[in-house]
Amino acid sequence: MQASRSFIRWFPELSLADRAVVGGKSASLGELTRAEVPVPPGFAVTTAAFEEFLASADPRGEIRAEIAALDPRDPVRITRVSGRIRERLLVAPVPQQVVSSISENYRRLSGDGGGCPVAVRSSATCEDSATASFAGLQDTYLWILDEDGLIGRIRACWASLYNSESITYRLRLGLAEAKLAMAVVVQQMVDAHCAGVMFTRSPTTGDRSVIVIEGSWGLGSCIVSGEVTPDRFVVNKVTGEIVSRNVSEKLMEHVPERSGGGVRELAVDPERRSTACLTDAAIAHLWQIARRVEQHYGNPQDIEWAVLKGSASPAQAVYLLQSRPETVWAGRDKTPAAQPAEKPFDHVIQLMSARKSRL
Repeated sequence: MQASRSFIRWFPELSLADRAVVGGKSASLGELTRAEVPVPPGFAVTTAAFEEFLASADPRGEIRAEIAALDPRDPVRITRVSGRIRERLLVAPVPQQVVSSISENYRRLSGDGGGCPVAVRSSATCEDSATASFAGLQDTYLWILDEDGLIGRIRACWASLYNSESITYRLRLGLAEAKLAMAVVVQQMVDAHCAGVMFTRSPTTGDRSVIVIEGSWGLGSCIVSGEVTPDRFVVNKVTGEIVSRNVSEKLMEHVPERSGGGVRELAVDPERRSTACLTDAAIAHLWQIARRVEQHYGNPQDIEWAVLKGSASPAQAVYLLQSRPETVWAGRDKTPAAQPAEKPFDHVIQLMSARKSRL
């Protein structure tokens, strides 16, 4: 039983102090849950499960040694090594005790034991820190419906620690490969009426007196992919007044593929395309939650949210899917404006990271 427990940690058990065991994303979800912020239930597959899998797939420790020896200035070799490692891990069997532990807790999450739709999201030990924009360089999978699919997606998340972008970024940061590990978030999906992100500091100007809320119809993945320009609302952080509205034409949305799992694109009905996805009451509720989360963490946050279909009020409908420290303006605050970028490629990775991390 003790070995099984080491592979799984439920959100209410976690806080930011558990980052080394469950990664940044899982630790933050635990922190939010303990702070009684509305978060869909779920659990973390811990770094111990990843280490068990990696030891089984690579008993001689060749993978970490090979990556540690790479030159961050040699993208061709990094790409070649990355591809070979990921192919190896994607076909490696997951140890049975890890499979059993995940399956048992997935059935518990579903309540009736019959399964439930979940999101499977990477939670590396180096993600979602205040100093590195590492989030989004590994994989996320939405609306997974069964145990076999869940195990396969968790393995894919583990393998994504070794994609070329992730390897390059951590080599440039000088992170010790032996200390890196991948946990995975398994979280009940929200059947979203609309979803998006909000920032407790303006992402464009750095203004800390406002909260910026962006959203669109359906799941938030359509914003991340860049297929939709979201509605944008700027709210006075102190008074809650909506000081700016920009309602876009939203031609498509991402919706669950309920039969086989995953997500599909769907054209938005003409009457909803230029209609705001959020009511003023929902904006007010998101504003209240954003203030509360920023106060809890003590620094500006980048927050993912979703509004559940069919709920009677915003208070019953709004869920947070993640909160991470805002890093772009925080980094500028610490760096003299005239200081040149030493490694321009890092800025490219940062921009990719910011987009992909919305998932």
